[in-house]
Amino acid sequence: MHYLDIELKGTDENGEEKNYKLSDFKGENIILYFYPMDDTPVCTKEAHEFKEALKKLNEFAKVIGVSSDEIASHKEFQDKNQLNFPLLSDIEGKLKQAILEHQNKLQNIQRTTFILDKDGNIIKYWEKVDVDGHINEILEYFQR
Repeated sequence: MHYLDIELKGTDENGEEKNYKLSDFKGENIILYFYPMDDTPVCTKEAHEFKEALKKLNEFAKVIGVSSDEIASHKEFQDKNQLNFPLLSDIEGKLKQAILEHQNKLQNIQRTTFILDKDGNIIKYWEKVDVDGHINEILEYFQR
């Protein structure tokens, strides 16, 4: 199955539960960032970085976070940190696996950010992201 067609449960920017497919966002660029776990120090810092830069980032793309956490954990994480973008639950690792099969240069996806173009193609990615300065890397990519 292509990574665009995998359906995952998620929470929208208001914390409401929904089912998502990346193909739902065709016509928009996507910043798809994978993070290890809700409510851990580095993941929380990363989420806050995206939240604080969301207005700038949304000029170029929609931000979507993904981890293997359950929906209840995402809702709590979103609420506690007032996150204003969707979070998807890839509990079984289906999306990760499909992307790994598509991007054969990648060995693993832990803290990895992907840029998808308006047709859903992965056009850029960062592996083993260092949270400090990462938002600037993304903005520089779009402003090049």
